[in-house]
Amino acid sequence: MAAITASDVKNLRDQTGAGMMDCKRALSEANGDLKRAVELLRERGLSKAGKREGRATSEGTVAIAVDGGVAAMVEVGCETDFVARTDNFAALGDALANAVLADAGLATVDALLQANIDGKKVADAVTEAIAVLGENVVVKRVARIDVDGVAGGYVHAGGKLGVIVGLATDDSGADALAKDVAMHVAAADPTPEAVNREGVPRELIESERSIYTKQAEQEGKPANVIPKIVEGKLNKFVSQICLVDQAFVKDPDRTVGEVLGDATVTAFHRFKLGEVIAS
Repeated sequence: MAAITASDVKNLRDQTGAGMMDCKRALSEANGDLKRAVELLRERGLSKAGKREGRATSEGTVAIAVDGGVAAMVEVGCETDFVARTDNFAALGDALANAVLADAGLATVDALLQANIDGKKVADAVTEAIAVLGENVVVKRVARIDVDGVAGGYVHAGGKLGVIVGLATDDSGADALAKDVAMHVAAADPTPEAVNREGVPRELIESERSIYTKQAEQEGKPANVIPKIVEGKLNKFVSQICLVDQAFVKDPDRTVGEVLGDATVTAFHRFKLGEVIAS
């Protein structure tokens, strides 16, 4: 059986809001698998959240670059907030985002590290930054959007959260709309998982179906009504995590789809600094 540490318990408590002993028990039963432990707590009605995003914290910055129909975003990590707020660290993040913006071939971390910026390999530039800043520096994630239309982006809280979006539209002046949609994705709770219902991962739907079924069984619901209860919860869940179905944060009386009008969101990416990404 995997060893359960105090850090593991704290991480699970941060994600779910469940009690310490409940978290320890769930982690033990899940053999240390954090994702499975979250599911166990939700099945038992002990989780207050159920988000797919963790709360493990680390420092760094999320930087974006946008030009016309192209947007790029990178997450660069470091050890302390002090270093994250230095001009040198911010400049590194901006340089990497602009490099990804300029070259479609740099849409992965490995590709970016092997690229050259101003005649210097990115991996070497990161090594130099480590020496200058006195902390470990890691390029964590890269995202790029290229759309026949308008791209937009938004960075919140001094680089703690970033979003890029692509809009398919004939309106070349839709920059403000693209930024508004990016701001919505940054602020929305729950965070959008897909543009529309067709884009929701099947495995996510089946995972939620299993959880809702077990919840209903544990609540003693009659077997013949459980499928209807589960489908109702699934429909509500899907409407909450689909971007176009969500109430627009700047005008809750309208959905994002209504705000978009004739424009279509082709893709979006949301990076929250230090979040735990389920594998």
